[in-house]
Amino acid sequence: MTITTPSTTPTQLTSAEMSTARLPLAYRDKCAALLVPLNRCRYEEFYMPWKCQDERHSYEKCQYEEFMRRVKKMEELRVEKGGRSGLN
Repeated sequence: MTITTPSTTPTQLTSAEMSTARLPLAYRDKCAALLVPLNRCRYEEFYMPWKCQDERHSYEKCQYEEFMRRVKKMEELRVEKGGRSGLN
């Protein structure tokens, strides 16, 4: 039995919203909508490691899913190209 969970990809933030939230350019990706409340929670809770666990987990899960999507896309491109990545 397999259990499927819906994707947790949040809605996209506009670049103006990301600028207002003062997100660094490196973090302005599909998961930025989850990073804004996480950073706010961290600030309000004085960066206590045991606080904001739900927000951190959802952000890290989003990052992992995005990574796996990119890996899958690279695998598809490699198969299209003929099987070799060029790194071997």
